[in-house]
Amino acid sequence: MAAEGSHDIYWSSLIPGLKQLEQRFLNPSNGEPALHVSNAILVVLIILTLAFIARSKIKDRIERDEDLIPEAGLTIRNVMELMVSGILKIMEDSMGHVAPRFLYLVGSLAFFILFSNLSGLVPGFAPPTDNLNTTLACALVVFVAYNLYGFKEHGLAYLKHFMGPFWWLAWLMIPIEIISHLARPMSLSLRLFGNIMGDHKVGAIFFMLVPLAVPVFTLVLGLFVSFVQTFVFMLLTMVYLSGAIEHAEH
Repeated sequence: MAAEGSHDIYWSSLIPGLKQLEQRFLNPSNGEPALHVSNAILVVLIILTLAFIARSKIKDRIERDEDLIPEAGLTIRNVMELMVSGILKIMEDSMGHVAPRFLYLVGSLAFFILFSNLSGLVPGFAPPTDNLNTTLACALVVFVAYNLYGFKEHGLAYLKHFMGPFWWLAWLMIPIEIISHLARPMSLSLRLFGNIMGDHKVGAIFFMLVPLAVPVFTLVLGLFVSFVQTFVFMLLTMVYLSGAIEHAEH
């Protein structure tokens, strides 16, 4: 976990193209390079590479009629399959039989957020999720997606979600519901941003003050925070999606 400063070396800055991207999108307030942009791209490239390797392994074993036999040991395919099946199991427990319909959305967010969070534990990485721009972008994807699914399921009748259970309370419920829905992306983004940024800062400070023993505890804590914040973001996303289509299930 690298401490913040001008002497820090980041892997993304060593990759042609990403370094230029960092310099193109400078922070207007302090002139610092946009590390969250380049590191987000780097995290996505890592995820895509792992997914491509796992898919190639699966395809190869299908062609040899060995797909039902798990590979021995801890392989990329086994890890990726375990993660996907775990995400789907959580979704099925929370959303029921509609879970596979939203696997691509929730699964993509889960992979990106988890890998971004964990990257902060690796020296030379700046976790994209410790920047509000990144977390707000993820939250806005959720906000737009669940509203689109709501209109897709109900048409204009989706607007009844904002009117409350009784028509004569609509004048009161509509502004409350609008404020509630607008607060969702802010809540999602600020929660994730605050926890990851705080964990990253605390770990960096402890590493500078006590470079032995103590940082191990902060790494364990960081690992815990990374998984918990990914799960919370997933859970709230599933709640919003379920709420948007709930009437269609009755």
